[in-house]
Amino acid sequence: MSLLTALPTVSAEHPLIFPAPVFPLIAIAGFLVLGFVAWSYRDVAHRHAGKRGGSSNPPHGPSH
Repeated sequence: MSLLTALPTVSAEHPLIFPAPVFPLIAIAGFLVLGFVAWSYRDVAHRHAGKRGGSSNPPHGPSH
């Protein structure tokens, strides 16, 4: 049995949930959502730079 004759029988036994073009659209939507989440965390370190100082936040590293 060759691969070309076996493929139609396999696809008939296990049909796809969605049409084939929908799967790349789902992947693109997922990457867009993850990209938005990463983009929403931009510049977070600089927002809280003014809150440094005081005895409750000791400096890191060796003391001189």
